[in-house]
Amino acid sequence: MIRVQNLVKKFGDFAAVQDISFEVQQGEIFAFLGPNGAGKTTTIKMLTTLLRPTSGTVMLDGLDPQRHQHEARRRFGIVFQDPSLEWELTAAENMEIHGVLYHVPRKLRHERTEQLLKLFELWERRNDPVKRFSGGMKRRLEIARGFLHTPKILFLDEPTLGLDPQSRNQLWSHVKHVNETEQVTVFLTTHYMDEADRVAHRIAIIDHGKIVAQGTPAELKEQTQSDSLEGAFLALTGSSIRDESGSSTDQMRQFVKMWRK
Repeated sequence: MIRVQNLVKKFGDFAAVQDISFEVQQGEIFAFLGPNGAGKTTTIKMLTTLLRPTSGTVMLDGLDPQRHQHEARRRFGIVFQDPSLEWELTAAENMEIHGVLYHVPRKLRHERTEQLLKLFELWERRNDPVKRFSGGMKRRLEIARGFLHTPKILFLDEPTLGLDPQSRNQLWSHVKHVNETEQVTVFLTTHYMDEADRVAHRIAIIDHGKIVAQGTPAELKEQTQSDSLEGAFLALTGSSIRDESGSSTDQMRQFVKMWRK
């Protein structure tokens, strides 16, 4: 469903992603893990047509997302780290706008809206403005909306950041249900190793723009002789604290240089 070969992204002289390759099978939940500034979000932006690769190839369901942007975008849904809901609108209105933008027929989008809002336990609040929702409810609505147009792939970039354990557990239960019943491929990033261990079929770990390990959670733990995925992650990436702002600053400087040219 996703095939990445020798993918590179440079901002001037700074290489944010360095010659990475991996594949994700249909119906798989695939976790893409790494420390701050490792290249996770840059990779997702290339997979979802928001950034053009410097070199290498990406295929989504057999399509090159750079050459066939519109067709590729119809194949996936995405939930970014930053909120993207219209807070003054109701949950139902947010779903409706998304359905119209993706050209989902009226009857189908109404059916899917009811189905998904019930699944994500938001149906009783469908006519309430999103600004009245808790953080967990807003996140569930964003993910329900991402499933509305029946995508083949759903990208989740830190979907549970800041949520309490109960909300995280509830959200992943709903995602796993749609993954299993509709065979939606899920590509996720997270800093919560416990949830990656619990929900992911396979994992790739990226560090300093390079993939340092791939495998099932059990295989990564066996490879590093660790009792937990967090232990395996630390063994592969080190225990020093990463400053994400450093890489971001480097990228911004390179953008400024390119702009001035």
